[in-house]
Amino acid sequence: MSDTFPVHLKLTHYSLALFNTLLTVMTRHHVRFIFGKRRLCQPAHNKEMLRSLLVSSRRSTALCVRQLHHGVDSADVQYDGLYPGHIPTSPIQKALLAVGSGVAALQDPYRHDMVAVLGETTGHLALMTLRDRMRGDPEGYTILTERPRIRLSTLDLSKMASLPDGSFGREYLRFLEDNRVTPDSRVNVKFVDNEELAYVMQRYREVHDLLHTLLGMPTNMLGEVAVKWFEAAQTGLPMCILGAALGPLRLSTSRLEPLVTSLGPWAVRNGRQARCVFSIFYERRWEQSLEDLRKELNIEPPPLTITATSQKATLDL
Repeated sequence: MSDTFPVHLKLTHYSLALFNTLLTVMTRHHVRFIFGKRRLCQPAHNKEMLRSLLVSSRRSTALCVRQLHHGVDSADVQYDGLYPGHIPTSPIQKALLAVGSGVAALQDPYRHDMVAVLGETTGHLALMTLRDRMRGDPEGYTILTERPRIRLSTLDLSKMASLPDGSFGREYLRFLEDNRVTPDSRVNVKFVDNEELAYVMQRYREVHDLLHTLLGMPTNMLGEVAVKWFEAAQTGLPMCILGAALGPLRLSTSRLEPLVTSLGPWAVRNGRQARCVFSIFYERRWEQSLEDLRKELNIEPPPLTITATSQKATLDL
């Protein structure tokens, strides 16, 4: 969908996605409905009705999401709001979006669009703090002024591939290859009602994979939870805190033990003591060694080596 599409219809698309999730939850738990004064007491009838609504809602949601994200990166498109793709919302609308997207993210952690909405609608105060930390750092201030983006179109992959092993750029490229991820998977910010704070949130998303490289964590569940613990301590974003709190519930016992005894304390400690990781102009640091960059940021090497697996990350934001 073009960014010129009416704002109220864009909000309708997100409402459809949240409605789809609520229907899923209600279908699973066989919730009874009351329409007006009439109670539908036939469980089979209720279930069929909900299933029919769910199928229709899912089809509409899929179409709306595809339309909503189509062409969002166009630099020439006209738009309403503070920045391209911005959707103005009231405090009540933000609250509803936060609750709905939170439910959606808990039901299906693969719904990165819903996780993104949750982060944008709950992170205002934390984003202000991060913005102020960046303003107080010369390199961070430059980033806020120049607004660099980390995309495939802005990366010189051939040059990064020619860098020596151990350099930050080469290790980041290896991370992308080993885990089969791309920086272009990060959705654009829509619900942050301040242009500068919207960029801070976008920078957070695009730096996420760089943090995996700095911390030596793959994109399996254990690696994602460890990164989320670091981010929660570093940023204070409610979305990160929620992910850090609930992520361990999805780990097996064998993976939970190293998180609690080793990786977790290490991630929290380094998140608190490290320099603001968003105040680093990483695009100018590709040739720097990973070891030197960690020392500069006051980040300790990971206590454990975790190898990448085929398991897809479920807390990737």
